Amino acid sequence: MIKKTNSLPRFLVDRYKIWKKTYYFKNQHNFKKLSKLPQKPKAMIISCCDSRINPTSIFGAKEGELFIHRNIANIIPPYNSTNIDNSTFAAIEYAIKKLKVPNLIILGHTNCGGIKAIYDQHFKGAKNNYKFVNRWLKNISAVFLKLPKKLSKKNQIIFLEEEGVKVSINNLLNYPNIKNLVTKKKLLISGLIFDISSGDIKSLNSSNNKFEKI
Repeated sequence: MIKKTNSLPRFLVDRYKIWKKTYYFKNQHNFKKLSKLPQKPKAMIISCCDSRINPTSIFGAKEGELFIHRNIANIIPPYNSTNIDNSTFAAIEYAIKKLKVPNLIILGHTNCGGIKAIYDQHFKGAKNNYKFVNRWLKNISAVFLKLPKKLSKKNQIIFLEEEGVKVSINNLLNYPNIKNLVTKKKLLISGLIFDISSGDIKSLNSSNNKFEKI
């Protein structure tokens, strides 16, 4: 017979108790207020699942300010993609229809494992046992058509990380009502790359289609 125990790791239990006694205690009035009001985030962020990327920390966000969705390699698949991801579709739909977020940000990052995986598959024929990851990454396989062959491997991966964000933005603009909201200036779409090592952020300049350091 399996003995029933608290399945939450001890370090998380300890950190939660510290959070409850310190941060929550100091901000309990705000939490009680948030619980009684509908959420009204200032932005939606589509980020990678990578544990090193923490949007709330990067942008110093408070509870209720960011509506965050994560997936491998921060991908927005084509609206008519056969690699259907109802989770991403549903999050975007809820954000624009119900929450009416004024800002939608695709947050890419350096040293992305998903990008490296698709790079190794494309150039080295590397095999792995990732059934769903491989299927998911096919959504941005078109980025290789633009890849400059003369770049070093390091710079090729940087190029793919940036192009992946660009492709996702183009895919996003084909979602129902998105382009209309952008045209009416009710929605601002931004593409970012976060450098894990330096903490720098590059933003996509829509006028020249290049990433520039903020």
